[in-house]
Amino acid sequence: MDFELTAEQILLKDSVRRYMTKRVAPIISDYEKREEFAWELIPELKQFGYLGGMLPEEDGGMGVGHLDYAMLMEEAGYQWMALRATLNTMNMVAMLLHTSGTDEQKQRFLQPLLAGERKIWLGVTEPNHGSNVAGVETKAVARDDHYLVNGSKLWITNGIWGDFGILVAKTYSSTCDGQISLFLVDREETTYDAQRVSTMIARSTGTSALSFSDAIVPKANLLGREGEGLKMILTGLSYGRLSVAMGAVGAGQAALDLSTQFAKDRKQFGRAIGSFQLIQKHIVDMTMRVEAARLLGYKAAMTMDQGKPSRLECSIAKLFASEAAHEVASMAMQIHGGIGYSLDYPIERIFRDTRGAMIPEGTSEIQTLVIGREILGLSAFS
Repeated sequence: MDFELTAEQILLKDSVRRYMTKRVAPIISDYEKREEFAWELIPELKQFGYLGGMLPEEDGGMGVGHLDYAMLMEEAGYQWMALRATLNTMNMVAMLLHTSGTDEQKQRFLQPLLAGERKIWLGVTEPNHGSNVAGVETKAVARDDHYLVNGSKLWITNGIWGDFGILVAKTYSSTCDGQISLFLVDREETTYDAQRVSTMIARSTGTSALSFSDAIVPKANLLGREGEGLKMILTGLSYGRLSVAMGAVGAGQAALDLSTQFAKDRKQFGRAIGSFQLIQKHIVDMTMRVEAARLLGYKAAMTMDQGKPSRLECSIAKLFASEAAHEVASMAMQIHGGIGYSLDYPIERIFRDTRGAMIPEGTSEIQTLVIGREILGLSAFS
């Protein structure tokens, strides 16, 4: 395996880093304190392939490969995990529309999404169901020209801001008896309640609880076929897991860079703290974890680019990178001492947000069981 990036990939990575440093980094603290998101960034990021970049050109994409996408998510995570999470949600919805949407749905929903004109959510997790997607309790019952939806969703990124989203619900009709389907829910035509949920992590992502009570969703908004929603969602998990893994790599690298510079600049007992053996041990341990996580992410991306099954590689990358990044952030906090707790310095945000990477797109426990199943051919799931 060739671990060298091409000249084009290096140019892309450098261009994105310059943009992020100049445009994104200076505004993060303000938005985090206000718990708001910088939506004006989204149309600007399209030029790099951040918005639907992996889609083919005929659907408005750029044909970006998975390795390129992995590097983009790493750079987003390096600066702001909330940005990576928002982009991940938008790209997963874009991918579902690309693979399963009708021409009319693509025109109505996908094109405005790719233009950065509409805010998006993806409604999977519920109060009683997270890891067990098949167990969702939200119901969509077919009527004459619409579905009547009842249920609730929780921990939904962008939920309070979303113009539309994709809802996962068990479906009941003459041809579907409780199987899962996906529905496009437009806030302009479907009434539902969205309440903000304050969280320790990703404070700028508008995390929300959504409630549906006899909510009307037109039948024209069914995405794909009735009863095939679970397969559609599970197919997209590899993309999400790669995104989380590489965002964690970026956040870990940011913590490492900040700590390396701090260890050189900070003086105690008349010398730079980086000259002390225990500080050097932290820096070395952090470096090993970040490098290993990056290579696992690159391997997963390359496997996807080769068209091979990638469940094992993406789950390994997600499990290792998410846990390694938080370990790195914890060591960064130790190196920085008291200043690491400051809300005016990025270490505390990185510490919080890297902890959050261990749960979305499958918890560490779920990743472990997925990996075990892929290795042994024996499932621990019921």
